[in-house]
Amino acid sequence: MKKILVTGGAGFIGSHVVRLFVNKYADCHIVNLDVLTYAGNLENLKDVEGKSNYSFVKGDITDEIFIDQLFEKESFDAVIHLAAESHVDRSIMDPLSFVKTNVLGTAVLLNAARKYWKETSNKLFYHVSTDEVYGSLGESGFFTETTPYDPHSPYSASKASSDHLVKAYYDTYGLPVVISNCSNNYGSHQFPEKLLPLMINNIVHSKPLPVYGKGDNVRDWLWVEDHARAIDVILHQGKLGETYNIGGFNEWKNLDIVHLLCRIMDKKLNRAAGESAKLITFVKDRPGHDKRYAIDATKLNKELGWKPSLQFEEGLDRTIDWYLANGEWIDSVTSGAYKEYYSNQYVSR
Repeated sequence: MKKILVTGGAGFIGSHVVRLFVNKYADCHIVNLDVLTYAGNLENLKDVEGKSNYSFVKGDITDEIFIDQLFEKESFDAVIHLAAESHVDRSIMDPLSFVKTNVLGTAVLLNAARKYWKETSNKLFYHVSTDEVYGSLGESGFFTETTPYDPHSPYSASKASSDHLVKAYYDTYGLPVVISNCSNNYGSHQFPEKLLPLMINNIVHSKPLPVYGKGDNVRDWLWVEDHARAIDVILHQGKLGETYNIGGFNEWKNLDIVHLLCRIMDKKLNRAAGESAKLITFVKDRPGHDKRYAIDATKLNKELGWKPSLQFEEGLDRTIDWYLANGEWIDSVTSGAYKEYYSNQYVSR
């Protein structure tokens, strides 16, 4: 592959994917396409900005004319499609924007690939999705690649719709595709509307730590750099038409993870033990809040040899250290109205 388009490359997961590919594949040109919403920030990629095999294009994936022109001009060998609205609470407040970006945007990209990839033997459309399309688990069991879809929020429904479109283009047009569905990501450069960076930032500033309901919702946590490695493996070794689940094998109740954060932060900030935990505040639960997510990544491990590189506690420690060392980054991405809103909100994806 000589040229790869990464959509949403200025976002949290996308920036880690772009960084990995730019640094690892010097002979491959990485084109980062991002519309730069609140969650997309070119500050995330300052370290690769001047590299000869990297370029940035600002644009909207729902703009059919623009996307067609881009595909015609650049002759991409592969697309890694990460661009999406991904905030559950936002989808509840404004579902149509999620349908537009996640469903229509994916369709526009698929259609451009179908039109401009006349020879598809060395092409690949890689669609990155979420475990939320599967719905909610009970106390036991795991999501596998054959778990029926059962989305419960406008966000997860829009991602489920986009997954189905990708599969339809494979079946109908023979477009070469792969799909991956991942669990909750954590790590550096994540916009603080999400659980870990929000809680870290609020602990630093001694602000309330609002937790939905009883805090007993369970999530499987995946270090974002391990996710980027998985995407690399699937892009180069995945079987066409297949879906691969990516999980961290790390299940935590939301309240337990907040308590763990508080204990670690008290030590790092030289506070008395238990001081940060006093900030925990229980708030009204979110509508349709899924009880438990847990990914079975056995297929990815057995067929392609991927497994997480870090235990959760080590990844969490690295994550906390990054946010503590990059307070200016947090201040810049949460400036203006977002700063006031997100400092008092809790969202667990």
